[in-house]
Amino acid sequence: MTTTTTSAPHPRHAMLSGWGRYPLSESDIYRPDRIAELQAVVSGNSSSLIARGLGRAYGDAALNDQNRVVDLTRINRMLAFDPASGLLRCEAGVTIAELLDVFLPRGFFPPVTPGTRFVTLGGSIAADVHGKNHHRDSSLASHVTWFDLMVASGEVLRCSREENAALFWATVGGMGLTGVILELELRMRRVESAYLDGELIRAGNIDAAIEAFERLDAKYRYSVAWIDCNSVKSALGRSILNVGNFATLAQLPRNLAQNPLNIAPKLSPFVPFDFPVVNSLTVRMFNAVNYAFHREKPGHTIFDWNSFFYPLDSIRNWPRIYGKRGFVQYQCVWPPAESRAGLVEVLEAITRSRRASFLAVLKKFGAQDGMLSFPMPGYTLAIDFPVTDGMLEFLDTLDAMVLKRGGRVYLAKDARMSPETFRAMYPNLSKWQAAKALADPENRFSSSLSRRLRMTE
Repeated sequence: MTTTTTSAPHPRHAMLSGWGRYPLSESDIYRPDRIAELQAVVSGNSSSLIARGLGRAYGDAALNDQNRVVDLTRINRMLAFDPASGLLRCEAGVTIAELLDVFLPRGFFPPVTPGTRFVTLGGSIAADVHGKNHHRDSSLASHVTWFDLMVASGEVLRCSREENAALFWATVGGMGLTGVILELELRMRRVESAYLDGELIRAGNIDAAIEAFERLDAKYRYSVAWIDCNSVKSALGRSILNVGNFATLAQLPRNLAQNPLNIAPKLSPFVPFDFPVVNSLTVRMFNAVNYAFHREKPGHTIFDWNSFFYPLDSIRNWPRIYGKRGFVQYQCVWPPAESRAGLVEVLEAITRSRRASFLAVLKKFGAQDGMLSFPMPGYTLAIDFPVTDGMLEFLDTLDAMVLKRGGRVYLAKDARMSPETFRAMYPNLSKWQAAKALADPENRFSSSLSRRLRMTE
């Protein structure tokens, strides 16, 4: 499969950052409207290039300092849909938000979604995103049947589990470094309503939280916990779990069952300016109030899809809460035998350091897919830290704790990990390098992340 070459669009030079607003970089940014224009960008210049969607990778995965970036948000057509099978064929610039707008009123929901709907499907495959159902349904790649990948020569290759399989699994979780995803086929999930039937559970400490996850593992497809990273002693790791399944019509109250696939939009508050840097005192106060506010409710609770899956999407520009210097999200995972001890070790280190963190999430993972995919069976913790003096060195100490227990850090959230730590955490790196070398022998696809981590060396 090939495309016709045409001239590349004229780039604009601009400053970019990831969602955490750290670090910053300058690049020439191309924004093609058509596949032929994209091909001209990819093959018409020997300098390095990385694809970018909506920029929701937190660190430097979609940055390419002093080099080229191609914005794929205009390559976003929906091409075909089969309601009998749920199979959707679309371009990689389609976002999860657009899927929801078009398909949720028709009774279909994305099979896997991260904590924001403002991500492209191409970027989601490149990061092999996971959701609140990973313990049951794995990551997004498990629901993608194939994708078309434009490699460094401009050639387009169909990649699936049967065709160009090594390149398929190198691209899944490969952070855009094997080529540019153009089109894909994704199997959507049929739902009867836009609501979830579930429970809200308070766990007094990390042991109670893990016990609740394990007890409810087979009952609920979706599970997530907010975790208090500043609690101490017997309350270490106290949490609030939200668990649920999509509600059937029979499970909905009569007023909701009358229009089960439509939910009235809610007001979205806006953060108008950069806050002063949060500190441990304000975070402790917030966490205490948040835990006390969420009283456990007996029986089942009905959640609407937006508040269950995307609570932060309702707050526009929420990264401004962390101040002008930005923030780093640290997400790690431990294997099952080490998860409890690893969580305790990291939580105790955070409380000792008095580092401020009020956005912290605990989830349970299932199996891994791609060569550089982040998930592994076990528990994952994601924590936001504002950029302050000494923060990067503190995260190095967390890396050492996670590594010694066989865990790893998520590349889509990373902005500061060392090459040595990366190599130790990702044992399939050599297999990935071999697949990339065949598709991109001159290492044309490169990013600030890949150079920092020396991924091709």
